[in-house]
Amino acid sequence: MKTPQHLHLKKTLVLTMATMLLAACSQKPATTAMGDATATTVKANADMAQGLALDDQQDFEDARRGLIAKPEGKILGPSGEVLIDFDAWKFIEGAAPPTVNPSLWRHAKLNAQIGLFKVTDGIYQLRGFDIANMTIIEGKTGWIIVDPLTAKESAASAIAFARKHLGDKPVVAVVFTHSHADHFGGALGVITPEEVASKKIPVIAPDGFMEEATSENILVGTAMARRSGYQFGKDLERSPKGLVDTGLGKGVAYGSIGVLEPNQLIIKETQELTLDGINFVFHNVPGAEAPSELTFSIPDKKAYAGAEILAQTMHNLLPVRGAKARDAQRWGSYLEQALAQSADAEVYFGQHNWPVWGKPRIAEFITKQRDVYKYTHDQTVRLINAGYTPYEIADKIKLPKSLENYFGARGYYGDLRHNVKAVYQFYLGAYDGNPANLNRLPPQESAKHYVELLGGADKAIAAAQSSFDKGDYRWTAELLNHVVFADSKNKNAKELLARTYEQMGYAAEASTWRNSYLTAANELRNGPPAKGVNRAAMIEMLAQTPIDRFLEAMAAGLNGPDAEGKDYKLNLVLTDTKESYVLWIENAVLHHKKAEPVKDANATLTLTKPIFIKMMAGTAGVKDTLFSDDLKVDGSKIDLVRFFGLIDKAPGTFAIVTK
Repeated sequence: MKTPQHLHLKKTLVLTMATMLLAACSQKPATTAMGDATATTVKANADMAQGLALDDQQDFEDARRGLIAKPEGKILGPSGEVLIDFDAWKFIEGAAPPTVNPSLWRHAKLNAQIGLFKVTDGIYQLRGFDIANMTIIEGKTGWIIVDPLTAKESAASAIAFARKHLGDKPVVAVVFTHSHADHFGGALGVITPEEVASKKIPVIAPDGFMEEATSENILVGTAMARRSGYQFGKDLERSPKGLVDTGLGKGVAYGSIGVLEPNQLIIKETQELTLDGINFVFHNVPGAEAPSELTFSIPDKKAYAGAEILAQTMHNLLPVRGAKARDAQRWGSYLEQALAQSADAEVYFGQHNWPVWGKPRIAEFITKQRDVYKYTHDQTVRLINAGYTPYEIADKIKLPKSLENYFGARGYYGDLRHNVKAVYQFYLGAYDGNPANLNRLPPQESAKHYVELLGGADKAIAAAQSSFDKGDYRWTAELLNHVVFADSKNKNAKELLARTYEQMGYAAEASTWRNSYLTAANELRNGPPAKGVNRAAMIEMLAQTPIDRFLEAMAAGLNGPDAEGKDYKLNLVLTDTKESYVLWIENAVLHHKKAEPVKDANATLTLTKPIFIKMMAGTAGVKDTLFSDDLKVDGSKIDLVRFFGLIDKAPGTFAIVTK
């Protein structure tokens, strides 16, 4: 029988451990109407339209080519929430409205070509069921699935739609092109681990896939997920004044995320493999777009698949949501190799956007993409060595006309100005070399001094209003940002800054910038999110995450000042996996090692891995913990509670545009 003290301890452990792994945040719906485009924004968008051949129809022909059927209705999540609404994008037609950059509007129309498409004989794609594409390749006995989307629900809907129109064929192999969740998270919607094991179905992935797939968002998942809401415009309304595109596709299906562990890795630079009678030539391309990634050719079908090192947009060298800066020089070198690897291909297809047909056009597409990254890299490095700082370089570099006028290399997802800063950061870090920036004041303190110097908030707002009226939005935003950081309760400053961000968003060509500006406007008016999303959606993927990743995250969550002088030691025993760890605090640092339990530990926590994962994810219920015989505590229960009390439980709802 469990004592009240025992139950209290377990409850405390659940509460202290539950929020260590943090999630993408749910924004509150906007309650303030979005503004109209100002005359300055209308003119900026009109000027943009004059400089581009927006009426060129080749991309539209490609995006529509091979259409078999279009889906209707909605894809629902496990609780009945809408993950994908196919009808939500019907407003994207005709000429660009004043509130959308006309180049981005064109791109949004192209990505709005949703449905099941035939790429070439035996190769099909489902586009618009998620941010990525699911590719189906016909083998001798069934389907080879390439990248089963983000969520179980979207993947299941996509493959059901394919079976409706192509016939009910079994899945005979799965290929993951890289370690980003929108390319593997829906795996359990197309096949189960039990089917993989019993039927010995090949699951192919690049070397290092599982480590990268399960670790990317663990350590800094809180900040990265919070910021991703800005990048993808998750909770913006689908309208000409809200979300129109993400650059790579229409939207992300925020459903149940899982993963299948690969049973065959591509470990060589080039590796041939036959899957269900189809000959593949795989190419490893790690450390550019993703830490673990592959491309492939299917020689018999004269097809080349570029995974995500190629897309119908300039990509990110550093996502605005945050990540490690990517190697532009290596990326360019992979695309140089891709020219040779695709030399015999009659069709290119990627895991985002639409295909390209014909050898000359494929070569042009890859060449332009190659040179965008190489130009960005080389010119940034040239200006670095000339002594320019990141923001100066971002304002100086312009692409040559041969690249600037090529739609497939324009910045709908990545942005040249942001990518320039990524190259700078990759080589020199964020510090620009000016000692004034070695030890700058925190933004709030600096803002207070600026506002005082300007003569107070009212004068600063008046100056900002004058700047806004002139259409100088970059300066208006910089000025008002100081006012809002100095006093986040100043409604006039927040509203004017929100209106400023709206105009900057309406004129932005990059979907990521537009979404960030418009989400910022929403947050200024309605505040940051009240809570994070339910981690239950990721439990199947987290179950595949090694325990070490969670323990590393715990160490990164240790409150160093509070831990100073503490020397707690804990045994962690997982009964089902036969793993045991020793955790200890030394010099205000949390360490761990895989080892047998030690006698001098303050306490021993014994439980199963599923319970541990649920506790870490915050999804453990009463039966899992308080009344479970699979969780046991030995030793000092008080010390155990104190130990976990030193781990910060960040909720992932921090403010971004206010403090």
